[in-house]
Amino acid sequence: MQVIADLHLHSPYARAVSKNITLEKMAEWAQKKGIDLITPADWTHPIWLAELKNNLIEVNEGIFKLRLETGGQRLDQVSEPHFLLSTEVSCAYHQEGRYHAVHILIFAPNLETVGKINKKLKELGQNLLSDGRPILNLSCRDLAAHVLDIDSNCLLIPAHAWTPWFGFYGAHGGFDSLDDAFKDYTKYIYAVETGLGSDPAMNWRIKELDNRNIVSFSDAHSLPKIGREATVFEVPELTYGNIKEAIVNKPEARGQRLETRKKKNLASSFQPQISCTFEFYREEGKYHYTGHRKCGVSFSPEETKKIGLTCPVCWKKLTVGALQRTEDLAVRGESINCKLDINSVRRVYSKNGSRPPFVNFVPLQEILSEVLQVGVGSKKVQTEYERLVSGLAPEFDILLNTPLGNIEKFGGERLREAMGKVREGNIFVKPGYDGIFGTVSIWPHGEEQKLEKPRQESIF
Repeated sequence: MQVIADLHLHSPYARAVSKNITLEKMAEWAQKKGIDLITPADWTHPIWLAELKNNLIEVNEGIFKLRLETGGQRLDQVSEPHFLLSTEVSCAYHQEGRYHAVHILIFAPNLETVGKINKKLKELGQNLLSDGRPILNLSCRDLAAHVLDIDSNCLLIPAHAWTPWFGFYGAHGGFDSLDDAFKDYTKYIYAVETGLGSDPAMNWRIKELDNRNIVSFSDAHSLPKIGREATVFEVPELTYGNIKEAIVNKPEARGQRLETRKKKNLASSFQPQISCTFEFYREEGKYHYTGHRKCGVSFSPEETKKIGLTCPVCWKKLTVGALQRTEDLAVRGESINCKLDINSVRRVYSKNGSRPPFVNFVPLQEILSEVLQVGVGSKKVQTEYERLVSGLAPEFDILLNTPLGNIEKFGGERLREAMGKVREGNIFVKPGYDGIFGTVSIWPHGEEQKLEKPRQESIF
């Protein structure tokens, strides 16, 4: 079975997060998107954890569902989707004379383990009430040691790895290698998360990631942002253990499994693996290019090489973006070797290579914003979005699978044209920088540049 997962979200107890988020609304929006597995998030926060214990019921090993409420009482009946216990923490500390601030995802197999981790963090003097994503005075290495000592079935994954602030490889506060941060626990880091300003192809350029998986999740701070990136897992059964195994399995082993399947003419593999990831166009990420938002300047790596890292307007230091940082650490040039042959979201595979493929898309609300020529947050866009996902298909199906003819019948000729251009990668972009999201346009507006990307074949 294939499972579309977004395992990096936040609760209303995290800073800069919408206060409208509830477990019920998380589940509701996951259904709108077509997501099978999400996280309740922020389980280090005592108040939020109490809600999780009251409202979630375990239906399989390490997999939960939301208990339904009738007449003010919680019943042992459940609704879609499924939940897996993951959360994000911030390791903020000094090491060898330099300050580091790195965000880490922690996956836990059960609520008992969650309780033990929280107890240990409190014993170490960490304030878990301050934020749903707590700031810990712990090194990455020590965090890994404490968590894995409590339960070796836990996973730790560097979050939004290339973000200048709080990304593991970020230019401000990050590290140049996993060994620098995790030391003797580096062998337990099996994957990194791309973040919005990066995609798998950028990460494939880094030598130490050759035998580690690349995952993508949304890091959503509001409900509509759920699923703006996701990872598709292929598992024989939806359990925590199978999701973990899919992340732990080395990419090179994936290539061997695909070759074995081909030789034996097998329709599917029952060994857990990552099938593909769904990606934001990396140019749209708000830290893709290097730049300075106050002065309104941004630069590609080629331009940065010429002008240096000083703002040519105010002479202050530029914020080094994800693309430049990748250039700094890469040992090889960028190449995309995976051709996609996707007949439906439920059957995704790569024709070659050991790396899972990835699919770029533009969120449906952004497409509707341009089609209707109004703001993304406008009532007109929200109304049309609800009409489409309730009457036509969930968002991922609309973006990737629904025939263009059906889209035209339900949404009109202009929406069909827009969807066709997005699926072909025939769009325009003004890259994001220094905290400003990039602007993706389906039709040219004068300032954007045409994306130079290979077409994704047969994604619907």
